[in-house]
Amino acid sequence: MTKSKLYTATGDKGTTSLIGGAREPKDSPRIEAYGTIDSLNSHIGLLRALTAENSLTTPMLHTVQCRLFDIGTALATPGELSTTPPVTDTDIRTLESYIDSVDSQLPQLNSFVLPTGTPPAAQAHIARTECRRAERLIVALSRTVPVHRQTLIYLNRLSDLLFAIARFNNINTNQPEIFWTKNC
Repeated sequence: MTKSKLYTATGDKGTTSLIGGAREPKDSPRIEAYGTIDSLNSHIGLLRALTAENSLTTPMLHTVQCRLFDIGTALATPGELSTTPPVTDTDIRTLESYIDSVDSQLPQLNSFVLPTGTPPAAQAHIARTECRRAERLIVALSRTVPVHRQTLIYLNRLSDLLFAIARFNNINTNQPEIFWTKNC
């Protein structure tokens, strides 16, 4: 059996194929949305690579990456919404339990935290901001194509989890958090 080539050249004119074969401009809101989900997934992959394998957050992030692939697949599928959302209310509750688990190990926060610290903490902040970008793009996309409501809820919770993970990575390694103050 001959291995197929990685490149197809079908996108050379600025379009890409959706699931099912329809073509769409590479700068369309749909492609921007699921491309940003892909970028977020890569940022989380880097966060996992920077995090100890036995960390509390490693299995959480693995599950998140799988759900992000499900979200990207749903966004790349044109037409009516499938009856099965890419993420479910159970997935959202699981994410909330992850947030609670990480947050229970953190001191109360009374100020804004600057996005810095250990490399894993800083990467979690980058992933958090990419998550917010994906959320904004999907909100915009939802004005023109149907998007499951659970997708937006999941991304909103995911940004909270990534913020908690950033704090966890700093506090767990005795890296002081740097708080924002006016005119700092």
